[in-house]
Amino acid sequence: MIASPLPDLVGRGRECADLDALLNGLREGGSGVLVVRGEAGIGKSVLLDYLAAQASRVKVTWAHGIEADMELPYASLHQLCAPFLDELEELPEPQREALRVAFGMAAGDPPDRFLVGLAVLTLLTRASETRPVLVLVDDAQWLDQVSLQTLEFVARRLLAEAVAMAFAVRDPEGQTALNGLPALQIDGLDTLAAGELLETAVGGRLEKRIRDRFVTEMHGNPLALLEFSRGRSAAELAYGMDSSRYPSPQGPVARRIERDFASRLGSLPTETRTLLLIAAAEPVGDARLLARAAASLKITPHAAPAKAAGLITFGESVRFRHPLVRSAVYHRAGTEERRAVHRALAEATDPVLDPDRRAWHAAQAADGPDEEVAAGLERAADRARQRGGIAAEAVLLERAAEVTPGRWPRGRRALAAAEAHFSAAAPDRATELATVAELCPLSALDRARLARLRARILFARSRSDEAAPLLLEAAAQFTAAGSPLARETYLEAISATIFAGRVHGPTGARAAAMAARGSGAPPSGSEAADLLLDGVAALLTDGYETGVPALRGALELLEHEELGTRESIMRWLLLVPVALEAFIHYAWDLHAWDTLASRAVRLARDIGALGALPPALIYAGGVHIHYGDFAEAARMIDEADALAAATGHAPHTYAALVLAAWRGEEDVAAGIIEEARQRADQRGEVSLLGATGYIQGVLFNGLARYEEAMKAARTGIEHDGFNFTGLSLVEHVEAATRCGELDQARASLARLMELTRATDSGWARGAGARSQALLSDGDEADRLYRTAIKEFGRGRVTVEVARTHLLYGEWLRRGQRRSLAREQLRTAHDMFDGMRAQAFAERARRELLATGEHVKARENKPASSLTPQESQVAALAADGMTNAKIGAELFISPHTVEWHLRKVYAKLGINSRRALPGALASTRAADIAHEGTARAG
Repeated sequence: MIASPLPDLVGRGRECADLDALLNGLREGGSGVLVVRGEAGIGKSVLLDYLAAQASRVKVTWAHGIEADMELPYASLHQLCAPFLDELEELPEPQREALRVAFGMAAGDPPDRFLVGLAVLTLLTRASETRPVLVLVDDAQWLDQVSLQTLEFVARRLLAEAVAMAFAVRDPEGQTALNGLPALQIDGLDTLAAGELLETAVGGRLEKRIRDRFVTEMHGNPLALLEFSRGRSAAELAYGMDSSRYPSPQGPVARRIERDFASRLGSLPTETRTLLLIAAAEPVGDARLLARAAASLKITPHAAPAKAAGLITFGESVRFRHPLVRSAVYHRAGTEERRAVHRALAEATDPVLDPDRRAWHAAQAADGPDEEVAAGLERAADRARQRGGIAAEAVLLERAAEVTPGRWPRGRRALAAAEAHFSAAAPDRATELATVAELCPLSALDRARLARLRARILFARSRSDEAAPLLLEAAAQFTAAGSPLARETYLEAISATIFAGRVHGPTGARAAAMAARGSGAPPSGSEAADLLLDGVAALLTDGYETGVPALRGALELLEHEELGTRESIMRWLLLVPVALEAFIHYAWDLHAWDTLASRAVRLARDIGALGALPPALIYAGGVHIHYGDFAEAARMIDEADALAAATGHAPHTYAALVLAAWRGEEDVAAGIIEEARQRADQRGEVSLLGATGYIQGVLFNGLARYEEAMKAARTGIEHDGFNFTGLSLVEHVEAATRCGELDQARASLARLMELTRATDSGWARGAGARSQALLSDGDEADRLYRTAIKEFGRGRVTVEVARTHLLYGEWLRRGQRRSLAREQLRTAHDMFDGMRAQAFAERARRELLATGEHVKARENKPASSLTPQESQVAALAADGMTNAKIGAELFISPHTVEWHLRKVYAKLGINSRRALPGALASTRAADIAHEGTARAG
């Protein structure tokens, strides 16, 4: 016999051991996550039941996914959190209000789903302070979308909490759900265990070849073996069955099981079958609601035969033996039977307490178009949107469109459903609904919305320049309709061309800017947005001397504009990338870059907009790269990557590439650059080519591989993009002069001077002066190098200050002015060494050696070994922030904060929070001292 902790778990010793390990870690105060995967009937639910049965001294909370056409936002999450809602008042206010709105307990702006996720993480963490918490989620593939996304976010943020999560996911339906989390794949039982289970079910021994044939046919699926053998004796299996009663099983295992369940329904009384159909159509499992619906149909609830058949259990809630029973009951019924049941459920559902589900059942009961039903669904969709359930809003609006009798309102609802599906990351469904809307009469404003939606879908699929003409067409339609959305859409069109990487040509940024300027579009309602559009359009159409001053007018408003609502903040966050690209690449304004990026990070943190926070952190990290604070830049990039992973977004590789280039990490940069190039070719993102040209220019100049740097920088110059041209020109001038290609260098210098002429920033002035110095001699070169150092310092572009010291020192050494050269080269080496800019530091070291000064190569060991996350936590704690506030700031739980702090204390050799400021200061001093030992003589 095969040992098993429970009778139903024959042959699952390995799987139980994995679950036991999860539970043991939880009891010891650790966190853990496990996704149990497998086909229908393979035993996932039984394994979760085993986990719950073993969880002594642990709080257990469940959520059950149920296959249903309707999706109510956060319904499953509310079910799971219900036992802990008495702790709700203890949550930080933004988290508390987000959860209250999500659960329909309060009205307010639609909450960010990741802020809801942080609230759930905090709620579970607080609950675990008295006893560990075990979260069990069965049939996770059928949770409402926003609940599943939120729980995935929580699972990815668990680290030091006494919280464990186990999910059961059916494949293939759930193949894409919860990817990347630790998984336990459940396969069929082996032949020996499956045979034992089969013989137990039939109550007798079977001849080996008979037993093995059935095990093979059922692929070792435990539920298939149990259900197929139910009510059958060993003799029947051995000598043959009545084919009229037991047809030969065919097709996939799940389909066989469902057919077997369906075959049992025929022998049940009519009223029992109707009762089962009511339960199948009502996913909540509310026994009182089922009784009211049964009374509406004038049937007496008669459940005993269904219980005897092993199909369902009744109590305070109604639960089918297996989801395939529900499916079999619902799909076996006729269309009119299902409509009658939904009609009864609509009548039995409280219109005040549960209006959304009532509206849905009424829609399912409709046998044709019905405006009253459609209006009810539209109201339900609006409530779903207010709770942050975009996916539910989309489904409700889609059904509303289906049952709308009039063509005008049907088109309007289909368009709204298409927009909601697009926002819920379902572009294929959005396209289908957009086609439905297009076939209906629409108002001029709705036609413009439809055009904009189609452009957005195209741009989301491929960031090519094909979307810009469609956006321009939509903007023109908005203008004709007098809509404030016109200017916003023109800015979106210009943004699309920027990301596609085209300035010139009929689909380029300049054409879009000219269309915007000549449109006569009405104000958007945001003065900052209007000034930004005017500035960017002037920059592209009139040139730098007109455009840059116009941009400066937008900066002050963007910096200080009052943002009173979540919606206004989200609109501001959408404007910022366009503004930053303009200020970085045309105004050469590091201060503006810092100001806008810092405000974006702060606002995104304040409202919990985790979708907007990673790009804001990337921009802020870019600022710190230019400040020469590579450690802070790395912390921000790491946080952005961690948040992107936790929220299911693609990582932002640009800043990591720039940092790797300045550090001289060729091996790190190479793979990411190749991937970016492939993506540029596949998706038409020419701007990526410009970025990689600039990045490789920095990398190869640092490594003194000037021919490769010249070739790469040329790519950055020639990509015809809005971005990176100026930065690539700077790299090209340096590389070309080192390669003796002076004509190329002079041509790039001329373009650079034209590009920087309109701005008075220290960054621009420094770039121009240094590039001129590279092509000058004698006193003029000396003066230009000194000017460049001064101007870069004025602009606080520390990396370029260090680089100018290096170039100046190299020029002085070649002029045999060794003493002066050493002074500049020492400064460059010390600055680069302190930044950990290894390639540039090594270049400076080699130059110093050539002057006769001996310099040790850096040992690549930092004085402290704090991780980026530990450094962030330590810095915030040293500033006096509590664990709760640090957790809210970094989107982790207070327990995780404390866990990081304990590691920080151990690494720094301290034992209290009070010692942190001094320890961190000592660490920085040790870093400086360590840097000082890298130079001798």
